[in-house]
Amino acid sequence: MSNATRKVQRNEILDYVTYEEQRPEIRASAMRAKERRRVHLGEHLTFLFENHETVRYQILEMIRAERIVKEADIQHEIETYNELLGNEGELGCTLLIEIEDPKERAQKLHEWFGLPEKVYVKLEDGTKIYAKVDQRQKDEHKISSVQFLKFACNGQVPVAVGCDFENYKMETELKEEQRKALEEDLKN
Repeated sequence: MSNATRKVQRNEILDYVTYEEQRPEIRASAMRAKERRRVHLGEHLTFLFENHETVRYQILEMIRAERIVKEADIQHEIETYNELLGNEGELGCTLLIEIEDPKERAQKLHEWFGLPEKVYVKLEDGTKIYAKVDQRQKDEHKISSVQFLKFACNGQVPVAVGCDFENYKMETELKEEQRKALEEDLKN
């Protein structure tokens, strides 16, 4: 089973004390994985494609930060973060809308209400696969600065990411290293 579809299991989650001892190595490896899967699109959008390792790291960090020990709470974290992963043939992605100025950010999150539905990955044959958007990341008037997306690319490796939203139309090609990372995630 591929890393993209393989969900994090309970037996892969360490207690926070043991994790603290192993954290430097686990964190370094997760940061390398994230770096290979991070794609910038213009000034304000960053795609972070998720895989088993990045999600496991996030679960471990949450358990550590909140000192979670109850089994039901640990299971909740696992289930919540596993939602970030794509299913068979899909890529899961966290889209970060990065605008430092709070006033400008609030304005853009309102103006860019339809933006998440207009982001895509492009396949080698030019096909654009638009994101499936988690509707919990928006309300009636604005979107969240963090969006959870899935791209149903049928196991095909994207060559670019882009956006067709008004006033934010652009595309960027993926580097060879990024394509290889996503290919690893899509393999069976």
